[in-house]
Amino acid sequence: MWCVPKVDQQFKERMEDLLSLYEKPYNPAEPVICMDEKSKQLLQDKRKPLKAREGKLKRADYEYLRNGTRNIFLAVEPKAGQRYLKVTRHRKKPDFAQFIKELSEKYVSAEKIHIVADNLNTHFGKSFYQTFSQTEADGILNKIRFHYTPKHASWLNMAEIELSIAGRQCLNCRIPTEEKLKREIKHWQNYRNDNKLTIQWKFTVKDARKKFKYRNSGQN
Repeated sequence: MWCVPKVDQQFKERMEDLLSLYEKPYNPAEPVICMDEKSKQLLQDKRKPLKAREGKLKRADYEYLRNGTRNIFLAVEPKAGQRYLKVTRHRKKPDFAQFIKELSEKYVSAEKIHIVADNLNTHFGKSFYQTFSQTEADGILNKIRFHYTPKHASWLNMAEIELSIAGRQCLNCRIPTEEKLKREIKHWQNYRNDNKLTIQWKFTVKDARKKFKYRNSGQN
């Protein structure tokens, strides 16, 4: 959080935009969704692990086979306690555009979908126009408003919190195949969604101004 190179005007404006968005009460007509992605290396044991016995941990040999990597897209609606994950072979522009399209289809009754994302070069409108027809791309983007984190401030994206939890609870073991990865991800996603596990964000605009020592977004 504190690796901030410079709190310039753009940094403050983007930070306050996100924090103001997070402070708004839950509104199903305008859901706030945070998205991010991460890679997962597929690893297969060379020797069958020994099962855990009473009072003993499961034991696995240190050697393993590499079966490539997969990308995991994650979107989380913090106040509703809902998330959507997808495993892909790549994280190129078409992969991102398709993921956001599928995500938007889950919110057909929403008037506007607010999506928080970082500044990765795939996370912009051009990805949709390179993937879909102009008519379809326009239809998707007309319903979406992207909110971008400041540079070097991905900690402002709550999707990082959810990915960290997934890393500890679901991805912290060797997973040998894409099929098993999808099963594990689906099980974890469904459990958290069924229990409506939310994220309680506490850092506010007021806190940011105090921490970074400025009065408002228009002052240095």
